Amino acid sequence: MSDYKALYRKWRSRDFNEVYGQDGITDILKYEVKNNKLSHAYLFCGSRGTGKTSCAKILARAVNCLNPKDGNPCNECESCRSILTGVSMDVIEMDAASNNGINDVRDMQDEISFTPALLKYRVYIIDEVHMMSAQAFNALLKTLEEPPEYVIFVLATTEYHKLPTTIVSRCQRFDFKRISSDVIVKRLFEIANAEGIKLTQDAARVIARVSRGGMRDAISLLELCAGAHKEIDERLVFDTVGSGNRESAYKMARAVGEADFDTVYSIIDDIVMKSGDLSVFWQEIIDTYRDMLVFKNSKNAKKYLDLTDMEYNAISEISKAFTMARLTYHITILESAMADMQRAFNSKRSIAEIALTRMCDPKTVSSVEALSLRVEELEKKISMMELGVPVAVKKEEKSLPKVKTEVPKKIDSPAIKNENVVKSTDNTEQNYDSWDYILERISALKHSLKSKLASAKVTRSGNAFVIYLNDVFYKILSANTNDVELIRGLIAEKEKKSRDTISIELKVIESKKASAFADFDEF
Repeated sequence: MSDYKALYRKWRSRDFNEVYGQDGITDILKYEVKNNKLSHAYLFCGSRGTGKTSCAKILARAVNCLNPKDGNPCNECESCRSILTGVSMDVIEMDAASNNGINDVRDMQDEISFTPALLKYRVYIIDEVHMMSAQAFNALLKTLEEPPEYVIFVLATTEYHKLPTTIVSRCQRFDFKRISSDVIVKRLFEIANAEGIKLTQDAARVIARVSRGGMRDAISLLELCAGAHKEIDERLVFDTVGSGNRESAYKMARAVGEADFDTVYSIIDDIVMKSGDLSVFWQEIIDTYRDMLVFKNSKNAKKYLDLTDMEYNAISEISKAFTMARLTYHITILESAMADMQRAFNSKRSIAEIALTRMCDPKTVSSVEALSLRVEELEKKISMMELGVPVAVKKEEKSLPKVKTEVPKKIDSPAIKNENVVKSTDNTEQNYDSWDYILERISALKHSLKSKLASAKVTRSGNAFVIYLNDVFYKILSANTNDVELIRGLIAEKEKKSRDTISIELKVIESKKASAFADFDEF
């Protein structure tokens, strides 16, 4: 039989000093062993590959070591060697996934009544303890609370929330955190150098990111990539994992931002034809959008983004084409599509292409997020026009004949009178001096409404108020009588008059700026 060991087994930590990324936990365990202040039961919680089982085995050797060194096992004495080779009868490892019944616990209870055969302590390491049955937990409870002085329990779990509180309260709990990418990268290079594996910095960074904080997964992936018998670079890692790469996700984000449908469909077609997993690629896209959100909202984005320098530069460039409203709208669609893919396995391509089409063209969706995006884009173009910045119009739209926009018919609302397109305000009317105050009150109550009224002009004649809007905002506001009623109530409050005595009239004001929007039929 071959003596070959998988790298993650060969490089498993042999003492607490070799456990990476869990210094707070290992320092406490070393102190307890060194000063003989041991607990009768330990509970190790955390995601997979973070060192729970390794620490449990090190603790089992440390408490039984004949020559401990500052709380660490010597790994050379007879006790340590017997545990390392797996021949010791006093260190019992149980997998609760397959030994989760009440009979298994009763067998263990029968063994506990006997003193250790050769070692000082009998140590029970129960992995994935959350998978025990309710009856098994009940049977374990009394023994766990008051075990013999020569017995130590070490329970390990990846799903702490599934454990009964009665079990948790009887253990000394340690939470193993995910290992940072920098620590994993450092460990990967140590192993690669010792094993003669050529590894690039970017490839190590990608392996660390894909492993999501699990050292065991990172070492296993390193070994898998090393099977190609060549230098491990970023491209090789992506090909080995089979998840596509960030380059394709970035290309997709650019295409969506530019509404380049051909590129969008081409990328999806390429993944499907190469038998790639669209769900995995979809997660890459979601991660890309998350990175853009962090980049746009944080001054120290690089601290929170686990990216190579090339990927960080790409994110900073792509994010310039996205506003916060657009990112929020797209993320909503991406999350919904991911859930749909998990339910409808055979329709992933259709779900992906439909979702991407909606992301490229918000006109196809009537959701609040889509409307918010369209309004934000319109406000941006209004601001550009007011500053005298020319706004590009699609070539195919320039050749279309101009169509005169008809003013909507009268809306049957007590707060809105009949309206007509006017070219300027009536000279008999006076500007409403308190409009800025009303806007501030609106902003506190309904910020989205303030954005629609920011460029409005308001006049008054006695208790009659006229709000002049451009054609686009006029259509949005006149369709929502609740918003008009809100404005009327605030004006009545400011003027200290009865709400019923106040009348609001909406009008469309035609100007050179307003008429320019006829070219933008996407809004």
